[in-house]
Amino acid sequence: MTSPFLHALDLPEGIATTRDAFLGGLVTVEQPAKGFHRAGLDAVYLAAALPDGTKGHVVDLGAGVGTAGFCAAARLADIRVTLVEIDPLAALLARRALTDPLNSAFASRISMLEADITAKGSLRHAAGLTPCMADHVIMNPPYYQHGQFRASPSGERASAHVLDERGLEPWAKTATDILREGGTLTVIFRADGLQELLDVFQGRFGAIDIIPLRPRADAAATRILLRAIRASKAPLRLMPGFVLHEGEGSDFRPEARAVMRDGKGLGVQPRP
Repeated sequence: MTSPFLHALDLPEGIATTRDAFLGGLVTVEQPAKGFHRAGLDAVYLAAALPDGTKGHVVDLGAGVGTAGFCAAARLADIRVTLVEIDPLAALLARRALTDPLNSAFASRISMLEADITAKGSLRHAAGLTPCMADHVIMNPPYYQHGQFRASPSGERASAHVLDERGLEPWAKTATDILREGGTLTVIFRADGLQELLDVFQGRFGAIDIIPLRPRADAAATRILLRAIRASKAPLRLMPGFVLHEGEGSDFRPEARAVMRDGKGLGVQPRP
């Protein structure tokens, strides 16, 4: 796929951006100031769900401006990351951030691939999404099914929130295709969409672990992390989960602060 910004790092006219720090300054991303889905905690927790000591090639499907992939590379020294994004502006901003000296500790281990992850196999392969290329796939797909959510009038923001009429199926198909056998998948999604995830990943993946993310210890989960292994036959497990806030206030628990500000992992253990 050819981007109009492929060989230039200059911003298109009229685009205002912000430079935002993550992991206590270990990572800096550039993103549009408005009219675009802004990166937040979901990307941080997606990266933190990779177990400590993870090695090999991580592919971030639907990477946006690169936040999750950047955070993963910042905390895991033995991975290289490919960011896969179809939106040319998001891809441009990821490339610009990779030239930022504040990201120099990990930038050389990250590459950018502009490709449509929902395209049919021959087109994906031609674009560089080749079979068995990845040891690990991470992804933060749009949260809502087509027609389920009133999309933002901004096309970029809408596409970040709403799946097309095919739902999660193209995402599952691509993740399965590019992962080597025994490779791992990590997905963050809304908690009430668990069945949607299981519908597309069971049968393709086993050793599925479901990790609830709860705002407070006594609250229902609002997000879930799904971790799975391609072609495994091991059974599903429901894990204890992770709690963000203390008590009734907005203070984060020490474990949550360590993830967000110090680049710590969630303590997820790989399946034996």
